[in-house]
Amino acid sequence: MDDWMFSTLILFLALIAVYLLLKYIQLKVRVESRARDMYEDWQAREMDRQVSEKADNLFRTWKLDEEKKIRQDAVKKSEAVIRGKVTEHLIPYFPDFEYNPKDARFLGTPVDFLIFDGLSEGEMNKVVFVEVKSGKTGVLSKREKLVRECIDRGRVSYEIIHNKE
Repeated sequence: MDDWMFSTLILFLALIAVYLLLKYIQLKVRVESRARDMYEDWQAREMDRQVSEKADNLFRTWKLDEEKKIRQDAVKKSEAVIRGKVTEHLIPYFPDFEYNPKDARFLGTPVDFLIFDGLSEGEMNKVVFVEVKSGKTGVLSKREKLVRECIDRGRVSYEIIHNKE
C-alpha cells in the first residue's frame, strides 16, 4: 500500500473518529439533559408528596386538637346550662329570695316563675313575673322581651275557661 492510500485511510479513520466523537458528545449531552429533566421531575413529585403528607399530618393534628377543644367547650356550656336550670328551680329556696317559696310557681318558659305574693298567707298582694338569669350576660331573649313589654304596658288579664262536657 502506498503512502497516499495509507494517508487517505488514516485521514478517513480520523474523520470517522471525529464524527463518532461529535455524535458521542451530542448523545452524552442529550442523555445528561434527559437525566437532569427526569431527576427534576422526580424531585418535584417527591417534594409535592412530602408537602402533601406534611399538610395532611398537620391538618389531622389541628383537627384532633380543635375537636378536643370543641368537645371541652360543649361540656362547659352543657354544665353551665344544667347549672342554670338547677338554679332556676332552686332559686325560691335561696336565702335572698324575697318571696315565700310557697307562692312561687315554676313555668320555665317564657318566664321562669309566677309569684302569687301573699297567697300562702291568704292575702294576695301582687302577681310577679320572674325571669332568673345566671351567668355573666343576663340578656333576655326576644320572646322574654316581648313578655316583659306586654306586662309593662299592663296588657295582662284574668280569664276563666269553662269545660262544657
